[in-house]
Amino acid sequence: MPPAKKRARSYDPARTRAAVLAQLGHLRQAVGGLTPGQLALPTRLGGLTVGELVAHIGEAVSDVGRAVAAPAPLRQDVQVVQWPSRSACGAAAADAGVRDLAARHPDPGAFLEEAERDLRGLLAAHPAGRLVRSDTGALPLDDYLVTRAVELVVHTDDLNAAVPGLDVPCDRQALAAATRLLLDALALRAPGGTTEVRVPPYAVVQCVEGPRHTRGTPPNVVETDPLTWIRLATGRTSWSDALGRAEVSASGERADLSQLLPLMD
Repeated sequence: MPPAKKRARSYDPARTRAAVLAQLGHLRQAVGGLTPGQLALPTRLGGLTVGELVAHIGEAVSDVGRAVAAPAPLRQDVQVVQWPSRSACGAAAADAGVRDLAARHPDPGAFLEEAERDLRGLLAAHPAGRLVRSDTGALPLDDYLVTRAVELVVHTDDLNAAVPGLDVPCDRQALAAATRLLLDALALRAPGGTTEVRVPPYAVVQCVEGPRHTRGTPPNVVETDPLTWIRLATGRTSWSDALGRAEVSASGERADLSQLLPLMD
């Protein structure tokens, strides 16, 4: 008898909306105090400056409004778990338009404040199940918002890496959503039950084809913290570097995930 199909993870719309707005608020407050010198600092995204990265963040949030403004699709044709394999959190580096956007919005705090105000109004007017057309396909609005949580968390980490002492906090629910979606994307890429990947306190998934354990400690275990997992999944750090810095532990002959990562660049 074939193994039972895993049930897709669902996300609570109220928590997702609160998480996206909270993380956007953290970013707005932080970038509003950046100096011109800090805005000119390079980031790890292919030469984008901090100011240009903030512009990309604002654009990623504004994408929700553009998706809702378009006619609603007749049916859903993509699952949110498929989004990481079809997207890239470093895509802004290849987009000259983001540089023009940054030039048009020299006050990044005001730009994110406008994006936050527009998003609040949009969410108040549209239900969670309303279908929208994203760059990767048609899916419910609040599933699309989960992808915005990933974008916001990933780029919060990018900004913290670029600006010494910035220390923008990660909203707990936004960090949880990003962790879970990227873990589920790993399980989708490498289905199976021989390796258990743990990212406490948010999620555990089983993946990689091979003998499946049914009780006790699994023979292959990977464990790391949420931000390290997100950096691995998005190519911000390599498997070998994370192992070398003891940021990830891996035991068992099928615990090497280096050939499966990153999930998105």
